[in-house]
Amino acid sequence: MTRLTAILATTTLLAGPAMAEMLPLEKDELTFGFIKLTDMAPLAVAYEQGYFIDEGLFVTLEAQANWKVLLDGVIDGQLDGAHMLAGQPLAATIGYGTEAHIVTPFSMDLNGNGITVSNEVWEAMKPNIPTDSEGRPQHPISAEALKPVVEQYRAEGKPFNMGMVFPVSTHNYELRYWLAAGGIEPGYYSEQNTTGQIGAEALLSVTPPPQMPATLEAGTIYGYAVGEPWNQQAVAMGIGVPVITDYELWKNNPEKVFGLTAEFVEENPNTTIAITKALIRAAIWLDENDNANREEAVEILSRPDYVGADAEVIAASMTGTFEYEKGDVREVPDFNTFFRHHATYPFYSDAVWYLTQMRRWGQIAEAKPDSWYDEVARSVYKPEIYLEAARMLVEEGLANEADFPWDSDGYKAPTPSADIIDGIGYDGRTPNAYLDSLPIGLKGDQTVVGSEIQG
Repeated sequence: MTRLTAILATTTLLAGPAMAEMLPLEKDELTFGFIKLTDMAPLAVAYEQGYFIDEGLFVTLEAQANWKVLLDGVIDGQLDGAHMLAGQPLAATIGYGTEAHIVTPFSMDLNGNGITVSNEVWEAMKPNIPTDSEGRPQHPISAEALKPVVEQYRAEGKPFNMGMVFPVSTHNYELRYWLAAGGIEPGYYSEQNTTGQIGAEALLSVTPPPQMPATLEAGTIYGYAVGEPWNQQAVAMGIGVPVITDYELWKNNPEKVFGLTAEFVEENPNTTIAITKALIRAAIWLDENDNANREEAVEILSRPDYVGADAEVIAASMTGTFEYEKGDVREVPDFNTFFRHHATYPFYSDAVWYLTQMRRWGQIAEAKPDSWYDEVARSVYKPEIYLEAARMLVEEGLANEADFPWDSDGYKAPTPSADIIDGIGYDGRTPNAYLDSLPIGLKGDQTVVGSEIQG
């Protein structure tokens, strides 16, 4: 990245009030991909509020059929960048699945997902769930309440099928995390068997996000993990109940990223900074003044060109509440977080967490030293680009100096055990010790051979 570093150094030297002028762009006509989820909001807002245009960027936003099509589009150049699962740039860069060096200068949000089960499964779970003083289920709900239901289905010869959106998706790892924390084996991957169902008690498979409710209604799956609005859609349709949000699973967990090829960033460094500036402004707009702009954001996202779901369904989670059972609406102000808590900064520790989950379930087949996790994180997550964009926005009067972690080494403070459902804290600086602390999952030199864990 020598050329990029040189240009970044030059922009730093030139920075000042005059830098409100647009950067000399290497490419100004761009096409970005997204999946129909509410967390694509920074892209829609940057477009609709004119932030891309302010940077001299003429952007086209195109919905994609699924995550694989989206990733392939970025790799082959049909898309210049995209709203991505955080696991996609990491998996591609280490050669799991499609191989390509993808980077991110911008994290799109925190939280935003949920796990939903069918009405039938919910009714079977309820006797196992404590209630509060008002008779409502106590949250967060542990998968321990689901375990006897899974055992009953299996005893009756019915495989307990659940949906997630992609093998390297946050949703896959969150669903696995929740199941394992409740003592349910979610299964392993191996180099010979990439179903992820080796030794599984609950069988997880891929379903595209917008198809989740219909697949649940058809009885093909008994539950799923997905981003909004597709959990709230199940409530609106009366076909399912969200049992836990990822905010309850792991408070302020990282979610999507904006991904570009390393080649694009190398060839278009100023354009990359300009894109990042526009996205940061969009994230600020989404969270500013205690979410005062969320109603407008809901209207934008409800349009067919973006998410295309009913505004009421999108608003159910986007405006600071979350509906579990019909009528059970609770305050979850940080369910969708786009800028608070340094949501947009691409922390190495977030990348390391995804890599630990790939290793935990066998997608990374063999043990790696802690240094490897750090090296991969640094090759994919690019906080130096983010901070350059942020510095320019501050100097243009478009962002506040205090809102950015200028002195960060790229690692968050360890996540306390109280913020994670299984009571096990997370420190991105020590990934192998973290893996060893998790009761279910690969540890040390363990590998998956055939249908067994060895080592």
